Amino acid sequence: MRAIKEARKFIEQDPDNPSAQTLSRLVLALESEADFPISDIYKLDFERFALALKILDEWRLDRYYAGKARLFDVSLQTIAINRVDPQT
Repeated sequence: MRAIKEARKFIEQDPDNPSAQTLSRLVLALESEADFPISDIYKLDFERFALALKILDEWRLDRYYAGKARLFDVSLQTIAINRVDPQT
């Protein structure tokens, strides 16, 4: 199961749990590109700490793919704009 889905299920099951709140703050910080105190991750138990690291890993990978998709889109637009119509 992807870490993001696992985190969602964990947070939904017990939103008042301090670990769920920490993971929620981590996700919100990642989404908004805000600062997040790394020491908060260290306060998690080992299982949730590992989950936080997996979230970071997946978030970075997803961001890479989003950047790749944007690059592909810009490349297509550039080729389309600069394409010479042989009939003109």
